[in-house]
Amino acid sequence: MTAIIAPGSIGATGPLGGMLVVLLILAVVVPVALALFVFWIWMLISAVQNQGITEGEKIAWVLVIVFLHWLGALVYFFVGHPKRHSPLPNPPRP
Repeated sequence: MTAIIAPGSIGATGPLGGMLVVLLILAVVVPVALALFVFWIWMLISAVQNQGITEGEKIAWVLVIVFLHWLGALVYFFVGHPKRHSPLPNPPRP
């Protein structure tokens, strides 16, 4: 026995069913991708402006964030970003 599905219902196959799946995927994927992009940009700017790390560390963090994308940004968020609140001490003057 087969179930009869009305055209246009959620379980329908065909153009409308396929369009619904695409729309549901886009409703999830697009906001998540946008959030990850914003997070990536935020961490990139944070790495450049971080006063708690040396210039060499800044370059290294920027490269990590640029080449590893959101994964590099996530690593920076937990490792490098907390140093932002502790500026480097000034070297002693001779």
